[in-house]
Amino acid sequence: MPVHHEWAQPVHAVTTSPEIEYNPPMRKRWQFWLGVAISLLFIWLALRGLHLDKFWQTLRQAQYIWLLPGVAVYFIAVWVRAWRWHYLLGPMKRIPTRTMFPIVAIGHMGNNVYPARAGEVLRAVILKRREGVSVSASLATIIVERIFDGVVMLAFVFLNLPELARLEGHSGFIGDIQTLALWGAGAFLGALALFLLAAMFPQVTAKIGLWLITHLTPRRLHARILGLMTRFLDGLASLRSPLNALMVFLTSVVIWLLETGKYWFVMHAFDFSVSFFALMLMNGIVNLATTIPSAPGYIGTFDAPGIAVLTAYGVEQATAAGYTLVLHAALWLPITALGAYYLAREGIRWSDSLRAEVRE
Repeated sequence: MPVHHEWAQPVHAVTTSPEIEYNPPMRKRWQFWLGVAISLLFIWLALRGLHLDKFWQTLRQAQYIWLLPGVAVYFIAVWVRAWRWHYLLGPMKRIPTRTMFPIVAIGHMGNNVYPARAGEVLRAVILKRREGVSVSASLATIIVERIFDGVVMLAFVFLNLPELARLEGHSGFIGDIQTLALWGAGAFLGALALFLLAAMFPQVTAKIGLWLITHLTPRRLHARILGLMTRFLDGLASLRSPLNALMVFLTSVVIWLLETGKYWFVMHAFDFSVSFFALMLMNGIVNLATTIPSAPGYIGTFDAPGIAVLTAYGVEQATAAGYTLVLHAALWLPITALGAYYLAREGIRWSDSLRAEVRE
């Protein structure tokens, strides 16, 4: 059952069962085509100067058996993600990790197939359907996940800044990554600080939110927005303890180290070798790049920076391109297939109206 707090009582008194209407993102076609255009640009950056004969030879000679342990390690990382979400939701409802795992897999599938990271909304909807946790509270925990993921990705980059400075001259594409990392650090750490303050001082946050809502939004929407704010703050409850916040951070580190482990295993399928720290840097850069709008599946925004990092380390372009393409496919296909299976088992089709599923 959701946790109700003393500061939230006045909000509940005016709440009238609001609902969130989810519109399929394909209706916003300009966003879809903008993402396609950005992906095409990144694909051009990735492939310019590539010798296709060497590229195909690299793919033919790869030892694909190494993908098996890589996929296994990645699924362990997804299980840890499910545990982290279970931990974040704990103050509202204790849900076993085995219950969370299929929902997390569905979320990955949605992010890989649909534009605008629709998988995040999709897993929040399914969690409400199965466990009764409000969509707004679920989305609060999902945003917290993404903030911690961003902080860890930036940590991977900052750990390798001295090495990156040495590589700058060899790759114009990543030459300004230090500046981008500093701006990214400011954004993610600022968001993290804001969420931690909101979690630790819910009464103050609720008062500020109430003032903003009553003064900046139409009166007819006050009840709905106040209800959403209340449930959103409920979703931040796990961050009220510094120990809990530290646990979420450490779990996020484990998740991304495991994912870097997949990069390491897939590397053994190809004829090159770089350090684990170099792969951590590649992981950090490509995942930060995938926050840029793109076509579904992060086409281009994953590949171009990945190839750039490897070529900066002296890996031949055709080999770097072959490795990055296979790695991208290995990250995309297994979890997408598993998520599609779980989604079919839920009996939900994307063409269905989800309005009834998200009624708060």
